[in-house]
Amino acid sequence: MDIKRKLENIIFNKWDSSRIFRAILIVMDIFAIYYSSIFAMMARFNSSVSGIPGEYYDAITGMSMYNIAFTIIVIYLCRLYNSIWRFASIKEIMYIFAATMISTVANFLVYFGFSIPIFRSYFPLYFLILFSLIFIERFSYRFVRAVYRMHFFSGLKKNILIVGAGDAGNLAIRELEMSNKLESRVVGVIDDDKKKHGTYIQGVKVLGDRNKIPEYVKKYNVDEIIIALPSVSKKDIKDIVNICQETDSKIKILPGIYQLVTGEVEVSKLRNIQIEDLLGRDQVEANSKEIGTYVAEKTVLVTGAGGSIGSELSRQISANYPRRLILLDIYENTLYDIERELLKNYPGLDLITLVGSVRNRSRLVHIFKEYKPDLIFHAAAHKHVPLMEDSPNEAIKNNVFGTMELCKAADEFGAEKLVLISTDKAVNPTSVMGASKRICEMLVQYYNERSNTNFVAVRFGNVLGSNGSVIPYFKKQIAEGGPVTVTHPDIIRYFMTIPEAVSLVLKAGASAEGGEIFVLDMGEPVKILDLAKNMITLSGHEVGSDIEIVFTGLRPGEKLYEELLMDEEGLEKTDNELIYIGKPIKFDTETFEAGLRKLYRVSYGEKGEIRKIIKEVVPTFKGKV
Repeated sequence: MDIKRKLENIIFNKWDSSRIFRAILIVMDIFAIYYSSIFAMMARFNSSVSGIPGEYYDAITGMSMYNIAFTIIVIYLCRLYNSIWRFASIKEIMYIFAATMISTVANFLVYFGFSIPIFRSYFPLYFLILFSLIFIERFSYRFVRAVYRMHFFSGLKKNILIVGAGDAGNLAIRELEMSNKLESRVVGVIDDDKKKHGTYIQGVKVLGDRNKIPEYVKKYNVDEIIIALPSVSKKDIKDIVNICQETDSKIKILPGIYQLVTGEVEVSKLRNIQIEDLLGRDQVEANSKEIGTYVAEKTVLVTGAGGSIGSELSRQISANYPRRLILLDIYENTLYDIERELLKNYPGLDLITLVGSVRNRSRLVHIFKEYKPDLIFHAAAHKHVPLMEDSPNEAIKNNVFGTMELCKAADEFGAEKLVLISTDKAVNPTSVMGASKRICEMLVQYYNERSNTNFVAVRFGNVLGSNGSVIPYFKKQIAEGGPVTVTHPDIIRYFMTIPEAVSLVLKAGASAEGGEIFVLDMGEPVKILDLAKNMITLSGHEVGSDIEIVFTGLRPGEKLYEELLMDEEGLEKTDNELIYIGKPIKFDTETFEAGLRKLYRVSYGEKGEIRKIIKEVVPTFKGKV
């Protein structure tokens, strides 16, 4: 087969744009131009060459050299010797039409301008014949190439089903048919638009709607399904993928509408389905103009800047022209990585990179005195639930008192706003980590009532791809051959992408007036068991026979499901239909202050004692006391 592929490459790919091929086309065009005149006369007189009147024949042959030279130049100027004909399209047909029309008009002007004897019907006949011959010369190349590939590679072809009969599907079919890299046959197209059923796209029939996918996969022995729907919602993509997963076919997807707009719809742009495609909700993005106005020419401090959320905050802030960006993190390795990235991508950025802990008051005082930040995005925190169950004092010291020291500094040095990164685990918390973040939300509310600085919190669910999140963990287990471990068959979680979470944080900072807890409408929760099954299937394995799923039991502090709001909070709409404000719950400040003092005293004490104080400060805490 290697010899056949090399032969195809020489004949049909390299010759397509070679000088030899162009020379052959010129010779064929010379014959086409000459015989178009002869055939036009034969058609007019319904006879052979001998039956053509002598005066007409002499006139045509006498003008043939001039006509050939002129028409060849016109064809050249119409770029018909520079096209790659295996990719020829409507544009090339229009060029052929233009060249033959110009040649015909020139003939008309010359013959009547110089009173050369000719019959009037000669010109439309000449045009039609010349257009047909030039068209056949060039497009027969594609036909011969298709027949060659069908004959020699029919046994190697894989059957492909395209989902989407729009522009993307059309281009995908064309690229697959023309590609030199894939031996593939598109056997049909799926589309939900009933008006398209039974129609053809580049010779491929639109078979039916998405619900018929399993039927047609079986009927046509489909090896691969390509989803070519770059502009549909994530919910529709999720539904289609779920149907496709009922089959044994591989599933690939066209990445997005950007590739369609820029003309980058190529076989190489197709990718495997990713778990992010199955969240069933389109990504939420904040108003970039609003954020740009808010961040531009401000000194911005990001704590926890080396982490998943902190680093993405730093990227998006850098893109909006801050006067100065200050990165603060206690872990120097991740901090160094984001510093290198930002300096490379934003060479004009005034970037300050500092190692330090938010628990260290003297360090914070120095930073605020030296750089006077206007905006603070507080992402530094201990976030791992099981680890914080074993080290509750560290969760309180870092999350609670680190936040308190930062709030004090923001208030003392007159910062404009502080935005706290919170979590849905703060709602009716069952873990020390969740309870510590709930106390942080209360601190934001507490300081907002006493300061000229605006304090606000942003609460969201799990982020895809963050350090320690479930999806990278599942990927690692699948790569190792399993088993995939799930804590409980009924456990569910909300998910969002890191850029999406950061967009919400920036939106909160831009529109906050102080004291709010912003909450994202995160769509439908995802069952972790279904997530594990999907990831195994999308990796090309079968659940059970290839990779097993093992249930390990809920970990300390872990919930079966997360909540985004407490009953008392309610919801208030914002100008973004997917972003809401949870109404703050009032609490007794004296009791809160007393609880904080107790927590501070016992933060170096025993686990049991600190849990009791947490329960006093956070009455909704449902964890072990």
